[in-house]
Amino acid sequence: MITAIREVRRAKNLTLEEVARRCDPPTTAQTIGRLETGTRTVSVGWLNRIAAALEVAPADLVTLPDRATLPVAATLDAEGAHAPRQPLTLVPPQPAPGGVAISVTGSIGDYRAGDALWCDLRTPEHFGHALNRDVLVPLPAGRFLFARLIGRDGDALLLLPLTPNARPTSITSPAWLAQASRLIRTL
Repeated sequence: MITAIREVRRAKNLTLEEVARRCDPPTTAQTIGRLETGTRTVSVGWLNRIAAALEVAPADLVTLPDRATLPVAATLDAEGAHAPRQPLTLVPPQPAPGGVAISVTGSIGDYRAGDALWCDLRTPEHFGHALNRDVLVPLPAGRFLFARLIGRDGDALLLLPLTPNARPTSITSPAWLAQASRLIRTL
């Protein structure tokens, strides 16, 4: 399997050491380097760990012959736009299997009308991964709540709606939640 671990890591301006520390559980920079160069076989488990550390979908780390890439013309930081130091490419995003989307039809919080949110479904045992993230939670009668997950107490989730001056809301035992993972905004 050909991976794009190095390209994604460099595009995010991370060192081998930083990626190694971000892995859960942490690993060594040497291991990440071996996985990048192919001197060590990349298992699905490693691919998932590194993708989580780089905050991308595992599919974004796999180079497939029929998958398009975009050349990076410039990097942008607080100092302005700069030519890349070495050739870089970015892989366009692809939705995660089993994910859901939210279409924003009216501005709320950080989101504008016309935005699309790609969300990763989480089961109750993985709700902790969505702490301090925006989530969609199902409510009775086919309704939903979109809010920031700010806490968890047993089976109860503490959510802060995005509307101004909103008070936290507690939802008990939702069957699932959808964690916003990617914002798609047309400029």
